[in-house]
Amino acid sequence: MDQNAEIDLANVSGALTDAQREDFIKKALAAKGIAGSPGLVQLMQDKLDRLVGKSSGYLESLPKKVKNRVENLKKLQEEHDELEEQYLKEKAELEAKYNAKYAPLYEKRAAIVGGEFEPEELPPKEGEEAKEGEEEKPEATSSENKEDEDVKGIPNFWLTALRNNLTIEETISEKDEGALEYLRDIKWHPLESQKGFTLEFHFAPNPYFSNTVLTKSYYMVEDEEPILERAEGTDIEWLAGKNLTQKTLRKKPKKGSKNAKPITKTEQVPSFFNFFSPPTIPEDDMDEQEAEELQDQMEADYDVGSALKEKIIPHAVEWFTGEAQELEEDDYDDEEEGLDDVEEEDEDEDDDEDDDDDEDDVPQQRGRKGAAGLPARQKGPAPSSGKPGEQPPECKQQ
Repeated sequence: MDQNAEIDLANVSGALTDAQREDFIKKALAAKGIAGSPGLVQLMQDKLDRLVGKSSGYLESLPKKVKNRVENLKKLQEEHDELEEQYLKEKAELEAKYNAKYAPLYEKRAAIVGGEFEPEELPPKEGEEAKEGEEEKPEATSSENKEDEDVKGIPNFWLTALRNNLTIEETISEKDEGALEYLRDIKWHPLESQKGFTLEFHFAPNPYFSNTVLTKSYYMVEDEEPILERAEGTDIEWLAGKNLTQKTLRKKPKKGSKNAKPITKTEQVPSFFNFFSPPTIPEDDMDEQEAEELQDQMEADYDVGSALKEKIIPHAVEWFTGEAQELEEDDYDDEEEGLDDVEEEDEDEDDDEDDDDDEDDVPQQRGRKGAAGLPARQKGPAPSSGKPGEQPPECKQQ
């Protein structure tokens, strides 16, 4: 953590009450995917305690009238925060209203996918009608009709939809496909006890596990800018020899060994079903590397859960047909083109700067300044008040 970041953090810390500081620390750690670790909370608290009293001196040096203007801006910010709180409340109510309207559509979708409901045949879309004079297709044979009648619902609907999402596809192994063929529906609902949501995976009876529903719950500190506190998943009741998340290694004993029985060892293997055993925060303290690894694991886990809730469930048929994947790839290509343009502009600017440097006989170093005359920070984002859209300070553990 650099010195400028420490000074900024000290200013924030000194302006907060003890309760606000504790909440600020927990949200900062939570945003890094490591909420709830008492050791890390205490580590950051100690750091803030040492920094309290330090100041860059900039705010104190402002003229009286300027300080008054700053205080007025704070007052405006308070009014803004009150409106924002009202907005979030109304947004939650609106989401609940429309989730209730979506529910019967999802139920009907599940019935069609599972073969419990046969929808009426839709007329052809405009432009799909057969042209005049075009030869009609030969009528299907009785065997083809019989085969068509034997197909129930839409086979592999959810497996195909999941496979077409790049974030989720990476988690699905070849062996997982057999179990995911029995997946009949995916739902989600908000938590009742606190902010967050639960995903439900409904399975038909299958030869892999006895559960009919697998769940995954995400407990959040804040919804607008998701801050994950923890995640919990179902304990899968695997049938004998069918655990897709493990493999058993058998090693023959050495010749002459007293123990003639083979040595067995169980190892974890990549599988979609590891999703139901999310990473947990240890009770013991973690060092910086361990905290970063845990952060990466929790972020990757949340990315999958978020993709299921925000993309797959509401737009399942578009993921099944591949239309959603094409749209997402187009968006990604547009972003890549934008980055390429920026890189080309940067290269042009670098060339211009090199030309300017060649013309100068004596190189000069100029100090960089940030907004309002503050020293520019080279690393780490600005401290956060925990409001949506802001990022907490990124502090390295000492």
